[in-house]
Amino acid sequence: MTIAHSGDARVVVYSRPGCHLCEVAEALVAEICAETGDSWARVDITTDDDLTSRFTEQVPVTFVDGAQHDFWRVDPVRLRKALARTP
Repeated sequence: MTIAHSGDARVVVYSRPGCHLCEVAEALVAEICAETGDSWARVDITTDDDLTSRFTEQVPVTFVDGAQHDFWRVDPVRLRKALARTP
C-alpha cells in the first residue's frame, strides 16, 4: 500500500496523539534515522478523515520509501535493513 502525505522523508510514521505505541515507534524511528542520516516525518492521522479510517486500528503505521513497512511496533533490525537499501 502506498499513501501520499510522506513529503521527502524516507520514513513516515502515521500516528495519533495519546497513543503510547506511537510515541515508542516515533522515538525508535528518530533514533535510527539519526544514526543512518535518513529523514523521517510524523503524520497525525486525526487531521485527515481518510487516514483516520484507514489506520485507526493499526497505528502506528510505518512507511519506508512510500511503501508500508510495519504497524503497531517498529522492528529496529528490519528498519535498518530497509534503510540500507537504495530508495
